[in-house]
Amino acid sequence: MKDSKKEYRTDVGRGCTFENGAAPEESSARACPGCYKLGAYDWLSDIPEAQTGDIFEVRFKNTRKGYYRNATDLRLEVGDIVAVEASPGHDIGIVSMAGDMVAKQMRRTGFRPDGVEFKKIYRKAKAADIVKWQEAIALEHTTMIRSRVIAADLGLNMKIGDVEYQGDKMKAIFYYIADERVDFRELIKIFAEQFRIRIEMKQIGARQEAGRIGGIGSCGRELCCSTWMSGFVSVTTNSARFQEISLNPQKLAGQCGKLKCCLNYEVDTYLDARREFPKINAPLETMEGSYYLVKADIFKKQLSFSSDPGSTVNIVTVPLRRVKEILSMNRRGSKPDTLLSAQDAAPREQLPDFKNVVGEESITRFDTGKSGRRDNRRRRDRRDDSDKQPREGRQSRGGSQSRGEQRADQSRGEGQRGEQSRAEGPRREPRGEGQPRQAREGQPREGRDDGQRHNRRNGGRNRRRRGGAGDGGNGAAN
Repeated sequence: MKDSKKEYRTDVGRGCTFENGAAPEESSARACPGCYKLGAYDWLSDIPEAQTGDIFEVRFKNTRKGYYRNATDLRLEVGDIVAVEASPGHDIGIVSMAGDMVAKQMRRTGFRPDGVEFKKIYRKAKAADIVKWQEAIALEHTTMIRSRVIAADLGLNMKIGDVEYQGDKMKAIFYYIADERVDFRELIKIFAEQFRIRIEMKQIGARQEAGRIGGIGSCGRELCCSTWMSGFVSVTTNSARFQEISLNPQKLAGQCGKLKCCLNYEVDTYLDARREFPKINAPLETMEGSYYLVKADIFKKQLSFSSDPGSTVNIVTVPLRRVKEILSMNRRGSKPDTLLSAQDAAPREQLPDFKNVVGEESITRFDTGKSGRRDNRRRRDRRDDSDKQPREGRQSRGGSQSRGEQRADQSRGEGQRGEQSRAEGPRREPRGEGQPRQAREGQPREGRDDGQRHNRRNGGRNRRRRGGAGDGGNGAAN
């Protein structure tokens, strides 16, 4: 359990955590595995014989590393914080690699140890070294801001991207970027007067600056230059052309403003696959017309052609085998009948695909509820009633009585029904087929037909539309 009296602070640039107590002698630091740039996995750590050797790799701020000799035979392990030789004074770093992995790392980075005099590892860092190291780290940000202001006042075409203090606060390294040669002799004099330290100016490129700062790339992972890349190879737009990537500068450029280093990762595979593809400098000639190359799918071994050189309409995908046949025929002066052969034009068996049978993928599956179904049924019933009603009117008009006689008979019938109802009182008989409307309450509601209900509802409206033809027919029937 952590001591509540101690103060813990993590330095991301160096990948370590400082533990500060009430007294300076209680201060200490420990490395954070995997929390630093250009980390490497020691896959020989489980082999005791592989951990021999007196050369160790020591890392400092961000991507700066160095190789040092353990001249005093200290028992060092990966993660130990040590004081190493510097010019002048000493520097504080963290052991990042030991044993046979150091020699393999030298070969990978291109470092040649022949004839090189390695600097020494003095000791493991003490509490006083840790305190002084933290004081130097606290000055880095303010020094960088002040140095940028001074360089701008002098009118120098340069950008100071990072400042790294030595562990004993005797020297500082200023990392800068410049497109052209910069005369910073006057700048060094001002820096020495302002900061009272030894000054070292180190020019780096845009990719090295991105590696020191770090960040997240468009792929969603950490930048390659800050995680594992120690050497940079020139990247050209030919790498994008070989892979048929759109030449969009905004998509091809990384956070450093240069072309992405990952464009070179798969270009060799594309170059090997393109060896089977012939060079097509002219359109394919067939009896149907000329076809122009649009694109090529290297791994599927297919080429797409269009009948119009200026657009991508009528695109036909042709296998590589068929393209070679047509090219050989064109060289002999002959043309095939069609671009695709009978074998290639035959419909292929479709693979089973997902089908939304239940309708779970529809975003409007909850829009139509019960009310929507009820409204649809009512509209359908109204259409059926409107189709039936004109036939009844035509049948009544085909009788022997005229329209005026039918209206007179209807009025007489209604008068008789009114006198009969007043004489009989409130008594009502059950309604049967062809009986008047007074028998409506005697029939159960469930037994009525939907057509009858809608017929009664729309009867008045239909009679007004037909000019009383329906009424005359009913009167004649009565």
